[in-house]
Amino acid sequence: MNIAHRIQGFEQSIYSRLKELKEEIFREGTALIDLSIGTPDMAPPEKIKRIISDCALDSKAYDYTLTRGTEQIRQACADWYKRRFDVELDPQSEVLPLMGSQDGLSHIFWAFVDKGDYVLVPDPGYPIYSDGLALVEGIKAPMPLKEENHYLPDLSSIDGHTAQKAKMMMLNYPNNPTAATAPLDFFQEVVAFAKKNNIIVCHDAAYSELYFEEPKPPSFLQAEGAKGVGVEFHSLSKTYNMAGARLGFIVGNAEIIKALETVKSNIDYGIFRPVLSAGAAALSGICDEAAKRNREVYKKRRDIWIAGCAQAGWKMPVSQASMYIWAPVPTQQDSFSFSKDLAKAGVMLIPGAAFGKHGEGYVRIGLVQEEKEIEKAVEIVRDFLNKRIKKDASGIEYE
Repeated sequence: MNIAHRIQGFEQSIYSRLKELKEEIFREGTALIDLSIGTPDMAPPEKIKRIISDCALDSKAYDYTLTRGTEQIRQACADWYKRRFDVELDPQSEVLPLMGSQDGLSHIFWAFVDKGDYVLVPDPGYPIYSDGLALVEGIKAPMPLKEENHYLPDLSSIDGHTAQKAKMMMLNYPNNPTAATAPLDFFQEVVAFAKKNNIIVCHDAAYSELYFEEPKPPSFLQAEGAKGVGVEFHSLSKTYNMAGARLGFIVGNAEIIKALETVKSNIDYGIFRPVLSAGAAALSGICDEAAKRNREVYKKRRDIWIAGCAQAGWKMPVSQASMYIWAPVPTQQDSFSFSKDLAKAGVMLIPGAAFGKHGEGYVRIGLVQEEKEIEKAVEIVRDFLNKRIKKDASGIEYE
């Protein structure tokens, strides 16, 4: 059987190697605290579960909702954007519900990218940006996200020829994996860059509500002229712990959204009506307190991890948003080797190389376990590092 060449390299990813490692550790009977995944460990608010439950008992809830979903969910998305960002949206043409934001992030390439087309992609970056592009046989033009530039792409360093050839630019703030945020003036630069080079901007804002410090992360659409060049993707997975319910949405440029809608109208029949009803209710404001509690929980976990690791000599930046910490590898190893060794000791992280070439030298810690588990993980890390690191006049050396 001949598999399409566009997917032949997918099974060789670091994620596959980590899966094999996890299975090996479990077979050996070693306890493992998994901080590698990006899935909320908390349940949705009780109000959301109740709405889904009640709606699911309605016999009329099992029809096709079709690509555009319901007027209720589109209006709720528009109202939420007005309340949260003071951005006006037409719910008829500038809002489209999605089966999770990844649904839209992957299929947007189908609408605009032909074989050989260039797309500007952050590196390190969420894998769907590269994988979705690979499935349409586009060409990735990496935009390095470096610590010295606060993990923002340096637009001035993008080669003029590449910029002119690029059809799209993918962005993601608050960022996965680096946990960086972007100021509004950066988005204003992006709008100018996109207009100059005729580029579609796709901003993934899935983590906008998981912020720990003020000011709140802005929307790309708050930048003047943003709707003329791009769209923004949102997800209810992280804000309301609805990851398995699969609900997100895209907002912004009506022409871009129409093209994505055309793709999706040919491949799916819409989102389950109870999920749409629950999402509309969540966005109406009834779950704002639950979202606030989420932020408090993740912040507490962040502080436990960073303070505990610092005591072992592993210092890392304090993340301002998202459910992650992006930390330099504290030993003289590559990111996968370090992650593998630490996993065998009992704590699994994601090696930075899983997110791209410029992720090497870092690991991503997911704050997706209860505080007691985070504390246990910190103790394992301390013991692990104490056995492997010695301090002397020359600094920290790996043994």
